[in-house]
Amino acid sequence: MSVPNMNSFRCFYTRANSLLLLRSSFSPATIPVRLRFRRLSSVFDSLSNQTFNSISDVDTKTQTTTSGIAKGAISNSREDDKPEEKPRKAGSSARGWDPGEVVMNKKKGKVKTSWVCESCGHSEGQWWGSCRACNKVGTMRRFSEGSESRVSGGGGASGGSEGAGLAWLPEQGVVQPLKLSSVIDGITHQQWRISLPGLFGNEVGRVLGGGLAPGSLILIGGDPGIGKSTLLLQIASIIADGDDLAQPAPVLYVSGEESVDQIGSRADRMKIETDELYLFSSSDLQDILTKAHRLSPRALIIDSIQTVYLKEVTGSAGGLTQVKECTSTLLRFAKKSNVPVFLVGHVTKAGDIAGPRVLEHIVDVVLYMEGEEHSTYRLLRSVKNRFGSTDELGVFEMSQSGLEVVSNPSGIYLSQQNTDSDVLAGLAVAVVMDGSRSFLIEVQALCATGSTVSRHVNGVQASRADMIIAVLMKQAGLRIQESGIFLNVANGMALSETAGDLAIAAAICSSFLEFPIPHGVAFIGEIGLGGEIRTVPRMEKRVSTVAKLGFTKCVVPKSVETSLKSLGLKEIEIIGCKNLKELINSVFRG
Repeated sequence: MSVPNMNSFRCFYTRANSLLLLRSSFSPATIPVRLRFRRLSSVFDSLSNQTFNSISDVDTKTQTTTSGIAKGAISNSREDDKPEEKPRKAGSSARGWDPGEVVMNKKKGKVKTSWVCESCGHSEGQWWGSCRACNKVGTMRRFSEGSESRVSGGGGASGGSEGAGLAWLPEQGVVQPLKLSSVIDGITHQQWRISLPGLFGNEVGRVLGGGLAPGSLILIGGDPGIGKSTLLLQIASIIADGDDLAQPAPVLYVSGEESVDQIGSRADRMKIETDELYLFSSSDLQDILTKAHRLSPRALIIDSIQTVYLKEVTGSAGGLTQVKECTSTLLRFAKKSNVPVFLVGHVTKAGDIAGPRVLEHIVDVVLYMEGEEHSTYRLLRSVKNRFGSTDELGVFEMSQSGLEVVSNPSGIYLSQQNTDSDVLAGLAVAVVMDGSRSFLIEVQALCATGSTVSRHVNGVQASRADMIIAVLMKQAGLRIQESGIFLNVANGMALSETAGDLAIAAAICSSFLEFPIPHGVAFIGEIGLGGEIRTVPRMEKRVSTVAKLGFTKCVVPKSVETSLKSLGLKEIEIIGCKNLKELINSVFRG
């Protein structure tokens, strides 16, 4: 559209403001309106000929009147004498009138200005060159808090994000205290939990405490490439397929790191063909929650929490403030809609989940996925669980088609057992506990006379190994001072439990005496400084695991020998030893 002349072009904003003031004087009880001007070209394109002509006619007929009103409005806004110009004054900011924003009938109130660090969320009343909390330079940003629904980077972000992204959620109304008996009356475990059928589902459900709790917020962390996205894609497929008690229902999988085609390619490789699994690639959390509201899914998966953001919150995606506020918004969504939400969390170099520490306090469940770099086995460990025990541990194996459940997790860290162990001196089997599961690991020892290296350990605490070696020299009488001792735990495992002390001592004795330990012998016990063998927790479960794996003998502390024999394990022989001398006489006798 063409502009008649430059005078009308320059006076466009003055005329528009004058017309708005005339309208406000004719109808004083108008509703507060906010007009945001776009680019000038788009404003002209959107205006109709009739509107522009009406403005021109008003300017021709009432030029003197409108000019007087405009001048009076400007002068009265400074003097604050007439009530008609109060909305004009309230709309102006400390820096003067903003031509890109006109506010009519705005409520009067003070505007509070604060400076917020976009890195850690620390707020100050005035500007500083660096943040006084995290000492980062150039991260302080200015935010104004007034009667408008603007959200700062501090505590106000929660309320603003909830109003913008969760306005469609049903109101809870007045909440009254309820009796515990009335809450749990008639609720069974099977009806309340979302079951995960199949071998894979049962393994994940056991770590979660017996199934998926509705309205729960679950955070899964792990190293890059460990298999977090693969795990969640398989969980999404199981939930979407349903079981005998539940019909198939939609599950929304949202990724901020991968496109929909990339997720579909991985699902095709894993042979996932469910019809109720919906894929969506976005980082805008408000858009994600809007899509979730329309779809009404049985579960929502966010991959990952460090890639999503809220427009009303300061800082970029992955910042401390953004991660905290996005997690709080998702928590409110889960509790109000009763939809379980899975979150993927990145980890730092130290192995902790990236973001503020309060992130792990907000969520209901925290799971860590672990695994060695060159191993195909993956461990799903529960660190925090409001709906179950944290002692459970899931064991999986990564394959071409995804994660598969390990049928015999207790023996995955044992190397190949050779019956002709005459040449395998220095090998001993220890029984350790990880959560509620017991594992058998192989300890290897080598005593080399005349070695230039006095001691080297791998997978065993160096201080613990030094103590055991010193006790063997002092209390058992082994002359290993002149031998270089090498200790290793097979398959890259780390032995941190004291229950493996007896196996370390037996492996060193076997290598030094050049006497192989007979096949099918396991060791359980802690060694004291006096050479005594002490008991460790959960002896019954450890011995039962050894018996199930086909071992014929188990060396244990003498104090628990009688109680273990009363278990009725006829297929295994229980050998009790008081100290290291009895251990050597019982195992290494010709």
